[in-house]
Amino acid sequence: MLAEWPGVGKEGRGRMSGPAPAAIKVTDWQRRVLERITRRASGSQQQVRRARAVLAAADGKNNAAAGRVAGMKRDAVRCWRERWQRSADALLAAELEGGDHALEEVIVGILADEPRSGTPATFKPEQICQLMALACEPPEASGRPTSHWTARELAEEAVQRGIVASISASSVDRFLKSGSHQAAPKPVLAHAHA
Repeated sequence: MLAEWPGVGKEGRGRMSGPAPAAIKVTDWQRRVLERITRRASGSQQQVRRARAVLAAADGKNNAAAGRVAGMKRDAVRCWRERWQRSADALLAAELEGGDHALEEVIVGILADEPRSGTPATFKPEQICQLMALACEPPEASGRPTSHWTARELAEEAVQRGIVASISASSVDRFLKSGSHQAAPKPVLAHAHA
């Protein structure tokens, strides 16, 4: 039945029409560094997959086949193939100017995530932790005549204590509701007895 479809005979199974992906060049030195990255126990899995995709693409595999080798989608392989091609000059310069360490730094930089668009985080992780700790304190300890914090009161107290310059009640509420970081209903954590 498959042989009836154009381009899907025994020899054509699994082939897609369209231009072949551009070949990428990987020198022997670059290959050694990429292979070392794929064997690292401490490296991130994203970095390992990306290095495998570059190696598979350098071995002449198309994006779909390289994706199967690396455990990623075809479009992701295409992006990494293109990034490797754009970085060819930097890779060669690292080989000429520096040693193994310099080349590895360039390769790790190529395989790293690019900065994402959008505004940078407004609050530092330390500030969020201090805000969470404040939420665990009894409001009476801050001179608040209530038994439970509200988001507005926490925002006011965080500004008053200098934890943040300004923060909205909705931001406080979002931090308290995100993930498993919930404010304790009673000051259990702040005044735990040993």
